Amino acid sequence: MKIWLDGGLQDIESARVSVFDHGLTVGDGIFETVKAVGGKPFALTRHLDRLTRSARGLGLPDPDLDEVRRACAAVIEANPMPLGRLRITYTGGHGPLGSDRGEHGPTLVVALGETGRRPDSTAAITVPWTRNERGALTGLKTTSYAENVVALARAHEQGASEALFANTVGQLCEGTGSNVFVVLDGEIHTPPVASGCLAGITRALVVEWTGAKETDLPLDVLERADEVFLTSTLRDIQAVHRVDSRELRGTGPVTAKAMRIFDERAGDDLDP
Repeated sequence: MKIWLDGGLQDIESARVSVFDHGLTVGDGIFETVKAVGGKPFALTRHLDRLTRSARGLGLPDPDLDEVRRACAAVIEANPMPLGRLRITYTGGHGPLGSDRGEHGPTLVVALGETGRRPDSTAAITVPWTRNERGALTGLKTTSYAENVVALARAHEQGASEALFANTVGQLCEGTGSNVFVVLDGEIHTPPVASGCLAGITRALVVEWTGAKETDLPLDVLERADEVFLTSTLRDIQAVHRVDSRELRGTGPVTAKAMRIFDERAGDDLDP
């Protein structure tokens, strides 16, 4: 297994990042997860655009996107696999043991891990913690992910693969690593970015390709929605057959149609 670290490919056994890297010590970093299908990244341009937005939001220098593209291509070529999780991590680099940044410049790591196709449907739970729609990191895909780790662990304890958050005013927001959609009277709705959710790449494509509406939704919409589904880079579109103790029909007709549309459009263009 080879990864890209600060300018070139390295063996995973010998690649080293400083123990003083700000991404490790204070979570000062950003990342993207890109699906690699048959040796090709999906929607890479959109992911790199968001990587730049996240860097600017965190006050990091703009990443060199030409280098990131070279790194992605090199890592995919060096580690052939049918379906992979391509992880781009960009941190504040070597720094002091506090919130101030050092002057060594950022760290770039690109790695690839094999993955499998997700099940057509899954279970989700709601959690008592909230997303802060007005926080300094709102809308940025940062490495400060411990809140998601805690929530996802609770989901796993309850036989679910995702935990869903409300925001501070009680509106449905997002999952730990996914966006959430609901079907009401045959129409698809998803929380707007203003709710505090991440502007997911798959989310944006689903909105564009299905005509889904961005709507402020109370958290209890999950108790009455006809169908619920999740979107993310590795889930694509995944139906939800249970939310907390409420059983749903699984892959309902609207969700199934959205899945077909997504698969067709994504198959036609790997960089939409």
